[in-house]
Amino acid sequence: MKKFIISAALVLSAINLSLAQNFSSPDGDLEMSFEVKDSVPMYSLSLNGKKVIETSKLGLELKEQEDLLSGFEILETKESTYDNTWTPVWGETKEIRNHYNELAVTMNQPSTDRKLVIRFRLFDEGLGFRYEFPEQANLVYFVIEEERTQFAMTGDHTAFWIPGDYDSQEYDYTESKLSEIREMFDVALTDNASQEQFSKTGVQTSLMMKTEDGLYINLHEAALKEYSLMNLNLDEENMIFESWLTPDAIGNKGYIQAPAESPWRTIMVSDDARDILASNMNLNLNEPNKIDDTSWIKPIKYIGVWWEMITGKSSWAYTDELPAVKLGETDYTKTKPNGKHAANTEHVKEYIDFAAEHGFDGVLVEGWNEGWEDWFGKSKDYVFNFVTPYPDFDVEEIHKYAQSKGVKMIMHHETSGAIRNYERHMDTAYKFMNKYDYPAVKSGYVGDIIPRGEHHYGQWAINHFLYAVEKAADYKVMVNAHEAVRPTGLRRTYPNLIGNESARGTEFQAFGGSKPNHVTILPFTRLIGGPMDYTPGIFEMDISKLNPDNNSHVNSTLANQLALYVTMYSPLQMAADLPENYMKFPDAFQFIKDVALDWDDSDYLEAEPGDYITVARKEKGGNNWFVGNVNGNDARTSKIKFDFLDNDKEYIATVYSDAADAHYKDNPQAYEIKKYRVNSKSQLSQRSAPGGGYAISIMEAERSETRGLEKL
Repeated sequence: MKKFIISAALVLSAINLSLAQNFSSPDGDLEMSFEVKDSVPMYSLSLNGKKVIETSKLGLELKEQEDLLSGFEILETKESTYDNTWTPVWGETKEIRNHYNELAVTMNQPSTDRKLVIRFRLFDEGLGFRYEFPEQANLVYFVIEEERTQFAMTGDHTAFWIPGDYDSQEYDYTESKLSEIREMFDVALTDNASQEQFSKTGVQTSLMMKTEDGLYINLHEAALKEYSLMNLNLDEENMIFESWLTPDAIGNKGYIQAPAESPWRTIMVSDDARDILASNMNLNLNEPNKIDDTSWIKPIKYIGVWWEMITGKSSWAYTDELPAVKLGETDYTKTKPNGKHAANTEHVKEYIDFAAEHGFDGVLVEGWNEGWEDWFGKSKDYVFNFVTPYPDFDVEEIHKYAQSKGVKMIMHHETSGAIRNYERHMDTAYKFMNKYDYPAVKSGYVGDIIPRGEHHYGQWAINHFLYAVEKAADYKVMVNAHEAVRPTGLRRTYPNLIGNESARGTEFQAFGGSKPNHVTILPFTRLIGGPMDYTPGIFEMDISKLNPDNNSHVNSTLANQLALYVTMYSPLQMAADLPENYMKFPDAFQFIKDVALDWDDSDYLEAEPGDYITVARKEKGGNNWFVGNVNGNDARTSKIKFDFLDNDKEYIATVYSDAADAHYKDNPQAYEIKKYRVNSKSQLSQRSAPGGGYAISIMEAERSETRGLEKL
C-alpha cells in the first residue's frame, strides 16, 4: 500500500523571519540554511556538519526591469514533509520512494512590490530548489538577462567535466581540478556539426566532483521545460559556479509569463559514490505521469542498419549523382544507385530475419527516405518530409515482412536541425508510422538549428523537444531523441520519452575513438537525468575491417561491451554491430540476447567515477539477475558479494570476462566464459583489463541443474 504524507504547513511568525531558516533532510544528515542578508537571498548546504556549498547568492537579472537579485524581505516561510511511493512505467526499480522536507520562502521586493518564491526540497541524498513567480500585477511578462544562481565550492575539487556549450554535449570527459579548467579547456574541445562555447571556465551539467576529503558532489537540473538549459561558469578566484543560461538568436535567455517557475537546481552529495548512481531525486522533482494509457509504452531491444553507415562501410544516400535535391522535384528513378545504400528492401529483410531468429523486438533503419544526398551542413530548411522512401526501399513490403516475422520496425526522422520543417510535417509523419506499425521513432537534430541563430539548448528548442514528445503521445509513439537537450527526468511525466542520446555515444568510436574510461563517467553525469541510447554491443573493434579508409578503433574490450547493457541503463537497447560480427562470437552474443531491459531492483555494488562501476539488476517480473562491470584506464580486480540474491535459492552464474591478456587496444576480443553455482553467500574476485570489464547472467536454477558446477 502506498504511503502518502504531507505534514501540516508551519508558517513562521514575522518576528523570526530576519533569522536564518535551517531545515534538515528526512534522515537528518543534510542541513540547509537560508537567509536574506543585506536584502540578498542566500543559502548554504552541509552534510553531517561538513559544508558542501558555502553561502551562495540566489536571484535573477532581468532585461529592462529592476532585477530580482536584491532588495528583498521575507514575507512568509512554510515547512512541510512529503512521503509517497510511486510506480514508474519502466525503470531501474519497481517502485520509487519520494521523501523530502520542504521549505517555501515567499519574499517581497518593496521598491517594486513584486513577489518571488524560492522553494527548497531536501532529500536524503541532496537538495533541489527553484524560483517561482506567482501571479501578480507587477510581474507578468519579463525577459531573463541571466539567472544568477550560485554554487560556492568549499575547495579546489576534482571534477569530471565537458566544455560549456549551447549546442552539443558530445565531448569526452576531462578529469581535472577546478582551477585547471581554463588551461585544459581548449584540449577538451573536439569538433562537432554544431557547437558554441561561451567561456574558458564554462562547463555543463550534470557536473560530477569529488572533494579531497571524499565527498561526491553532483550539480544538475530537473524538470527543464519552457526555460533555457543551465550551464555553469566558474569564478576561479572564489571557486564559485554561477548559472549561465543558453541564449536565443538575439541574446535573451528566457521569456517568462507569470505564473511560472524555473527548473529545479539540484545538488546531490554523499560520501559513497554509489548513492549518486542510485538516486531518484531527479525523477522525483518532475511531475507525475501525464499519459493515462501507457500499455503501448514498452522497452525495446533492437538491431539496425546504422553501424555499417557510421563506419563508412555503407551509405545513407541512394545516389552519388545529385549535387542538390529538391523534394517533389528531384526524380530519383532517373539516377544511378551508388551501390552502397544500406536501406534497401532486401538488405533490411536480412536484418529482420536476424532479429526474428535471435529474439530482438525491433529493427531500426536509417537512410530510407529521400533527401540524404545534400542535407549535411547546408542550413537547408526543407530537407526531408519523413514519408517519401527511396526507390529501393519498399515500405509496404518491409511492413508485411516484418509483421510476418513478429518484428517491429523503428522509424528514423533526421530533422537536420530544421525544427520548423519537422513541426510542419509531424502529424503526417506520425500517421505514416501508425499506418505501417512503427511504435518508436529515433529523431535526430544534427547541425545548426533553423531558425538560424537559435541553439539546441535555448528556450525555443527546449519547447520544441517537449512538443515533439507530447505530439508523439497523441499517436502512441515512443521517442528516442538524438542531439536534443540532455534529459532532466521528464521521462517520469512523459514515459514515451524512452531514450535520448545527448552525449558522446558509441558512434564516436568510429570517429577516432573515445577514452577507455568514458563509460565509467557517463552514469555519474549524463545518465543522472535519464537513460541514454548509447548503442553498445560492438564486437569488432578494428573499424578498418569494415571500411579500409577508416582507421578508428573502439577503445573497449568485448567483455566491456557486454557489461554496458547493465551499467548504461536504458529501456531501449541496441545491439549495434553487424550481424556477421555477432556470428563470429555466438557464445558472447548470448549475453546480449539474454539480458533484460526493464528491472525490479538495482544494486550498485562498486563505483568510483572515472575508474569503475559494478551494478546488479533484477529483471522485471522474474528472479534472474544480471551484473555488469566496466573498468577504466588501468587493470583492476573487482570483488563483489552476491548477497542481493534470495537467501533460499540456487542460481547458475555465467561470467563473461576479460581474458588474462585482454586489453582495450591490443587484445580487445580476448574473453572467457565460465559457469558457477552461486547463492546469496557467494563472492567473486574478478580481474578487469584496461578498458575492460565483465558481465554476468545469474539464472535461477533447480539444485539438480547446478550439479557439477564449481561453487563460488
